[in-house]
Amino acid sequence: MSEQVRSFTVAPDDDGIRLDRWFKRNLPGASFGQVSRWARTGQLRVDGKRAAPGDRVLAGQIIRVPPQGEEAAPAAPSQRKHETLTEDEIEFVRGLVIEQDPAGIVLNKPPGLATQGGTKTKDHLDRLLDGLVEEGAARPKLVHRLDKDTSGALLVARTPRAAAFFSKNFSGRTARKVYWAIVTGVPAVEDGLIDLPLAKQPGTGGEKMHVEDGEGGQIARTRYRVIERAGNRAAWVELQPLTGRTHQLRVHMLAIGHPILGDGKYGGQEAFLTGAISRKLHLLARRLRIDHPDGGRIDVTAELPEHFAATMASLGFDPALGDALELDEVQPPTREQQKAKARAHAKQVRKGRRGERRNRGRAR
Repeated sequence: MSEQVRSFTVAPDDDGIRLDRWFKRNLPGASFGQVSRWARTGQLRVDGKRAAPGDRVLAGQIIRVPPQGEEAAPAAPSQRKHETLTEDEIEFVRGLVIEQDPAGIVLNKPPGLATQGGTKTKDHLDRLLDGLVEEGAARPKLVHRLDKDTSGALLVARTPRAAAFFSKNFSGRTARKVYWAIVTGVPAVEDGLIDLPLAKQPGTGGEKMHVEDGEGGQIARTRYRVIERAGNRAAWVELQPLTGRTHQLRVHMLAIGHPILGDGKYGGQEAFLTGAISRKLHLLARRLRIDHPDGGRIDVTAELPEHFAATMASLGFDPALGDALELDEVQPPTREQQKAKARAHAKQVRKGRRGERRNRGRAR
């Protein structure tokens, strides 16, 4: 085994993944226990800073691996083992294609399908990408992700050059994404900016996020506007994430008192409507606009999944109203005013919930 510290540069294919998953992909001989020990003793570092197995790495960062680790260097993309897919799986993934060219493919990811695999996730989109490989071409690569229960436009790159270009656009926030969501209730401010920092919620193992007003929170901003309302029961909203934090849209809408319909993980029972309304998450990555590596832009929209379309019809919403404005026309006109309104509203909602909990305690 090597007695020297080694350094590896995070490839575009690994942009955004957890550090422990990076080791599983690239240095499989280093066990999770060993990686954890390196982290606890400060030997594991990313860009010179101490790192934990659950931290996410970005393309271009330098990972310091201490001595007595796995000897093999990271495998080249071409050495990756290809999945053997059934004809039905190949037909399924090809049926998700919205648009494609030599640089990339845009898919309409269905709800319930994870973007990537994990310890308990064997069925995921990344596995199915082998069904999109053309003869003599490289395997398509993920360059961003959607939550398992979120549907809509997802871009994969066809070449290493395109993957690096698209990854830079996503990390640099030059790519523009528009989401559609149905939320319970109707926001008091119908066109606003939510500027509330987010952090991992203690005690959840990093599986949930929450608003963190202290120094531990990461900047998170979401632009939203109400498109239509169904009385006071629900609202159809357009969301534009101006940052890319985990579960950002879901936590931000909960913070202003209007959880996304079907989001029981964050909203509990408040996230559901009575009647025949679906209990699935109503969050769609409706539109993606990103620069193309060969010039021009990719600009695509994804159709509504079946459950979302059914709820729209049930609540009387007109889908034609959702694409009425251009992206540049819905930028925050007065950021400070919108920020103050959103913060004040979120504070009022949290205060009200604390009061409700105290009253319930007295009743007992």
